[in-house]
Amino acid sequence: MNEPLAIIGIGCRFPGGSDSPQAFWDMLCAGTDAIREIPADRWSISAHYDPVPGRDGKSISRWGGFVENIDRFDPGFFGISAREADSIDPQQRLLLETSWEAFEDAGQTLEGLRGSSTGVFVGISTSDYAGLQNEGGGRTVADVYSATGSTFSISANRISYCFNLRGPSVAMDTACSSALTAVHAACEHIRAGRGDNPARRATSSPYRGRKHRRNVESGTLRQLSP
Repeated sequence: MNEPLAIIGIGCRFPGGSDSPQAFWDMLCAGTDAIREIPADRWSISAHYDPVPGRDGKSISRWGGFVENIDRFDPGFFGISAREADSIDPQQRLLLETSWEAFEDAGQTLEGLRGSSTGVFVGISTSDYAGLQNEGGGRTVADVYSATGSTFSISANRISYCFNLRGPSVAMDTACSSALTAVHAACEHIRAGRGDNPARRATSSPYRGRKHRRNVESGTLRQLSP
């Protein structure tokens, strides 16, 4: 199969308050800069920032792109208990929300999707939330939902389970190229004629200054693209 592939539905969360395709397009058209100072509800700038490069335990950047309201989630809508939701990485929550919105945007009904061979391909590469739950001052005792709440594979599997999709359910971590790798895998899946419309999602949400610091240091060492 070599016919062009079409994107028929989109759900998204981007920095700058872009929580819909239209809002994201409007932001691009307006030339809005969505990069801002690290918000206080993520981590303390003063604890991690230092303008002098090379200082141990410090980052030379106090800026970043941050999705808003990542702590807001309606677990009951997806048949998830409040207790389990507390252990679920916000990335998994965002994936559920944007998958639902993408199906709506595409005009797909749950009745039509249930039991179909629709595949789920997720690009994901950060696990800050798991670390947060075990840091000093946080929850130190794992519960029955801790493993599934932060495991990469479950980020895809949870979508498949929630919407009863029977195709491949795969999470891919190739660092900065995770999203593109997931897109490629989804396209190859379609072209091979192996299933119905695949749902491709990608997410990356930093919650800890430690991870942000490592990323900045990697850029300083020229390990990453500028």
